[in-house]
Amino acid sequence: MQGTVDGFSYGIVTPVAAFLMACLGGALGLRCTTRSLRHRDSFKAGWLALGSTSIGTGIWTMHFIAMMGFTVEQAPVDYDRPITFASLVVAVVMVGIGIFIVGYRGATALTLVTGGTITGLGVATMHYLGMAGMRLPGRIEYDTLTVALSVVIAVVAATTALWAAVSVHGFLASLGASLVMGVAVSGMHYTAMAAVSVHLHGARPAPGAGTTASSLLLPMLVGPAVFLILAAVVVMFDPLLVMGDPDWQRTPARSPYRPGLPAPRHVPSHGEPANWTARPAGRGSRRAVSRGGHRSQDW
Repeated sequence: MQGTVDGFSYGIVTPVAAFLMACLGGALGLRCTTRSLRHRDSFKAGWLALGSTSIGTGIWTMHFIAMMGFTVEQAPVDYDRPITFASLVVAVVMVGIGIFIVGYRGATALTLVTGGTITGLGVATMHYLGMAGMRLPGRIEYDTLTVALSVVIAVVAATTALWAAVSVHGFLASLGASLVMGVAVSGMHYTAMAAVSVHLHGARPAPGAGTTASSLLLPMLVGPAVFLILAAVVVMFDPLLVMGDPDWQRTPARSPYRPGLPAPRHVPSHGEPANWTARPAGRGSRRAVSRGGHRSQDW
């Protein structure tokens, strides 16, 4: 029996919430990656790890918030927890590989394409592994061409995000890049969901059987959501991550005076006594003469 699939059972609420989580994870990850690339004297590995974990967690949280709106009219939907959390690990690890390649190999075209491809494949793997964790009295089938399109969108989105991390300057521009990334990742998710069809086995279960997807997924989303909030706090307290180079971080201007050259003459302010200048007064002695020339002293 063909199942009736609804991906928007909560209306626009779940797509908007999923999009915001994707934007948050993308913004944190891009800023952390940018910091590690432009400030090499800092803890590069730590910032890259925080960035990859933020992006992976944001994408995973986006996916399962969107899945809260996914229902099959004729059957309850459950989730296998080990597989669900394994998809989170896959997302973080594969995104981390892509980001570390760019962070340590440089922002060349080859590294951006390589890192973006690995990161995009990680996003797609996370999605379909998370879908493999769904449990319902039937089987899920996919349209091959639509699946391929979703993978292409994931790779392009990841490559664009890495390019933005090394090319976009300023907080507002980075914010715009994170919005673009949120659109791309959400578009990948809903493109992949458009490939889904459900074929149910046996008789139709009684209405209300099983538990709702929200009651299953909400407890699992608490930890990753808290992590994203804490990562946002770390980013907000680092001025290099939020606004770029502050004034005190810039290289100070080089002094025009070099050793061995006379220092500039000091001009006395109002009320300050006049400076004494030294002039030679003869062999073995020097005569100090005031500016007015009224008093002299040998020593």
